[in-house]
Amino acid sequence: MEHWNDKVILITGGAAGIGQAAALQFARAGARVVVTGRREAPLQALAEQQSGIDYIVADAGNPDDAPRTVATVIGRHGRLDVLVNNAGAGAILPLADAQAPQIRDIFEVNVVGPSLLARAALPHLQASGGTIVNVSSTFGHKAGALLSHYGASKAAIEHLTRCWALELAPLGIRVNAVAAGPTETAFLVERMGLSAAQAQAVKDDEKARIPLGRRGEPDDVARAIVALAGPVGGWVTGQVLAVDGGLNIA
Repeated sequence: MEHWNDKVILITGGAAGIGQAAALQFARAGARVVVTGRREAPLQALAEQQSGIDYIVADAGNPDDAPRTVATVIGRHGRLDVLVNNAGAGAILPLADAQAPQIRDIFEVNVVGPSLLARAALPHLQASGGTIVNVSSTFGHKAGALLSHYGASKAAIEHLTRCWALELAPLGIRVNAVAAGPTETAFLVERMGLSAAQAQAVKDDEKARIPLGRRGEPDDVARAIVALAGPVGGWVTGQVLAVDGGLNIA
């Protein structure tokens, strides 16, 4: 745990779910954590809950927020060691219903936002010998009906992970991804736009298809993020680690 003392971690979409779980794990290990999100109230509540966490109100899909976010982190803490691109957008979107604004919204948060944030963070990650951990999904490499554009955006972040790993290795920056399976968060309702009844039906179906017999908890995925970012992942780059109870092989 001493490894994390004085290290600075930036986590997008850190107010709830996987991002919040990762923020708590990093902070409890001694890191200084900055979380971002669009709503201040849950960010503030998290910062008040755990010492070592502060926040920036920022939209991962807004290109202007990327340089501002990194500049704010450096202004407060003077360094950046780990960037976790966790914020995500999605939709249950049949091809017959797909419209340009919906497709654009998914890709702005899941592909464009992480790219611009990584670009802004580059000189600081190079200075610290830091690392990037992108959060993908089982459906970034497993086909799913009605998930074509969400899945395509996650396939893009997985390929970006591999390409960035090659490009940034000479700079001493490692890049990996965690492909999260169905996890007990509010994503289905808040991001996918399902009703409570629809979300429960999806959860029941997913649970039945997961070999380990349960949906994940945010801490399951967060532990993998922390491990890849730390000494355990010190000789690992360009990898996509599936944390999904075996769903990707089912």
